Amino acid sequence: MKSKILYKMGGLAIALSLSVGAAWAATPKAPPITADEFKQAKQIFFERCAGCHGVLRKGATGKPLTPDLTLVKGLDYLKAFITYGSPAGMPNWNDTLSEKQIDMMARYLQHEPPVPPEFGLKEMEATWKVIVPVNKRPKKKMNNYNLKNLFSVTLRDTGEVALIDGDSKKIIDVITTGYAVHISRLSNSGRYLFVIGRDAKVNLIDLWMKKPGNVAEIKVGMEARSVETSKYKGYEDKYAIAGSYWPPQFVIMDGDTLKPLKIVSTRGMTVDTQEYHPEPRVAAIIASHQHPEFIVNVKETGKVLMVDYSDIKNLKITSIDAARFLHDGGWDSTHRYFMSAANKSNKIAVIDSKTDKLAALVDVGKIPHPGRGANFRDPKYGPVWATSHLGDDTVAVIGTDPVKHRKHAWKVVRTLKGQGGGSLFIKTHPKSTHLYVDTTLNPDVKLSQSIAVFDLKNLDKPYKVLPIGKWANLGKGAKRVVQPEFNKAGNEVWFSVWSGTKEKSAIVIVDDKTLKLKKVIKDKRLITPTGKFNVYNTMHDIY
Repeated sequence: MKSKILYKMGGLAIALSLSVGAAWAATPKAPPITADEFKQAKQIFFERCAGCHGVLRKGATGKPLTPDLTLVKGLDYLKAFITYGSPAGMPNWNDTLSEKQIDMMARYLQHEPPVPPEFGLKEMEATWKVIVPVNKRPKKKMNNYNLKNLFSVTLRDTGEVALIDGDSKKIIDVITTGYAVHISRLSNSGRYLFVIGRDAKVNLIDLWMKKPGNVAEIKVGMEARSVETSKYKGYEDKYAIAGSYWPPQFVIMDGDTLKPLKIVSTRGMTVDTQEYHPEPRVAAIIASHQHPEFIVNVKETGKVLMVDYSDIKNLKITSIDAARFLHDGGWDSTHRYFMSAANKSNKIAVIDSKTDKLAALVDVGKIPHPGRGANFRDPKYGPVWATSHLGDDTVAVIGTDPVKHRKHAWKVVRTLKGQGGGSLFIKTHPKSTHLYVDTTLNPDVKLSQSIAVFDLKNLDKPYKVLPIGKWANLGKGAKRVVQPEFNKAGNEVWFSVWSGTKEKSAIVIVDDKTLKLKKVIKDKRLITPTGKFNVYNTMHDIY
């Protein structure tokens, strides 16, 4: 629905037509911006910036970008900041945005942000489609693919996922999804693949079909990151849940069809100052193995919600006060303790999913960003879980065994030093003796294209460096190396590599035993491959 808003500039009134129905008004003293530029900038902000800075630009992982702050900084400062980034974790955008687009974004940020509309049951139902009814789907697997070693690979800039056979390394198919799929999750049976785009579109893909494809879809809001399915005994595959950044809420859906059943708002008070927050976004969601519950991180308020789905009509939610700016995280090795990063609080919240209580808040480095984290057995401290950080070069290793290693439990027992500049992802596997830490945010091009590898048998040894970007052999220009993921056997690690142009991308596969290059997957359909999710490892929460 289009709404016409008046933009006053130099005594003139210019009618702006905004296609998303978001109310907007110009800010006094802000630099001029045309209707077309505003529309373009709004889309770029949604795609590239809102995840860190918020839809309303009030800040979270990234700094606030509201006009009271951006007008003071001025046009030249904002252009330089967007172009070159900052050591605190802001990436440089000059390899993605043109000089003209950067100028446009710097002007856009000095105007009040448009407020997107709400998105309730009526809006969700209008987008909900069952493409293949349940009774028309196969009763057994109809293909010969080794689904346990299948990879769901996000093709960020095309709004697709590629299904890649982990055995043959060949693309099975490329499936249309929402924009920039953030995560892929598997149903408990391993049959259904759930993916969610940053545009809040959820796709349900049936892997049993002769040619795996979409069987249902729904849009749950304007922007989102998280989807998960029920795993507790007796509820396997029964429900799915998706959490939105905008509107700040989550929805429980039927697991076979994505029919929306229950919508819950997450707006409320913060855990520290107990002030009302209008945009407390849903970050990580994880399915409990201890109870019929979904564990939902509410980013800005710092609350962890234990959502009991045993009775949808009388939904019971236990709210746990943790720390503000909850983001991503994963299980410890026992699948009892949820290790969640409260990134701007520089803490890891430990949630005991058996008792539904906070077990600990652990102080770590600057802006922890673990992905799902990494579980391994430390030679000295026993079972541990590790996270790297966006804001420094360290890896925090936390003890996770409160029974046999009680004195080390929920403490940072070891701090490893990486290559510097901030890390996005960390990865290992129960069958591996290596810990992989990326260096994507390092301003040094050579370092940012490489991976640090620690020897888990001797963590005092210097790390080895793997030149992943060089191995990709994508020609000249800077490369971005992201998201390591193991295969089912735990003997291969897959890395995504982007070059300066979208069309030049690759997946680099490393032999985990020898740390040597094993294979490079290149295909014209692999455009900005990002997150890779191995079916077996994702099903069983192995990381």
